[in-house]
Amino acid sequence: MAVQLDPYLSFGDGKAREAMEFYHSVFGGDLDVVTFAEQVGKSDDDPSLDDKVMHSYLAGDHGIHLMGADTAPGMGEATASSTQVSLSGDDEAVLRGYWEALGDGGSITVPLEKAPWGDSFGMLTDRFGVPWMVNIAGSAQE
Repeated sequence: MAVQLDPYLSFGDGKAREAMEFYHSVFGGDLDVVTFAEQVGKSDDDPSLDDKVMHSYLAGDHGIHLMGADTAPGMGEATASSTQVSLSGDDEAVLRGYWEALGDGGSITVPLEKAPWGDSFGMLTDRFGVPWMVNIAGSAQE
């Protein structure tokens, strides 16, 4: 296999399944979700983890890959910090579709519009607090 970079998103408050199912609806493809109970078996020590997502993997359409999990106790608080997930390419219809879907229930930071460098660019934070950048390559004839 060639090298591949997969963003790994951490979610607090047990939101990983909901978030990854949302991304699956946005990006299509195949989603695999494994709970703590499925991975390590039921735990008498902390049964509250049983239904939480230990690991999920989305192999979306157009080569999109995302991973995600719930943050288990003792692993620190899930934060978006200063990291952003960037989508870019020249398929305007696909990227604008992603923009619209990701923005549903989220907040637009920078509207998706023509940027000084000739591409269309925008920034938003989705309903799960994950910041996204979308860059659509401008036409070579512009």
